[in-house]
Amino acid sequence: MKEKIVQTAGREQLGSFAPSFAHLNDDVLFGEVWNEEAIDVKTKCIITVVSLMASGITDSSLSYHLQNAKAKHVWTTGSQKIKNS
Repeated sequence: MKEKIVQTAGREQLGSFAPSFAHLNDDVLFGEVWNEEAIDVKTKCIITVVSLMASGITDSSLSYHLQNAKAKHVWTTGSQKIKNS
């Protein structure tokens, strides 16, 4: 059984201020999109990191997704894919 990705950062940081955004971030983006099995998690990590970098987004979201990719062992297999693309 695959590990389900659960995110609570939206509720923890913005839940009382922006509950709709927290719902979209935690339940839709991470709850539904990241748990969809059509694309494996490593590929989603690569796409996210490359998209952020290509958009010039180098804030805490890039740091988070780089750490997430490392935790998912993307860089042991995925970095070569990125370099060869």
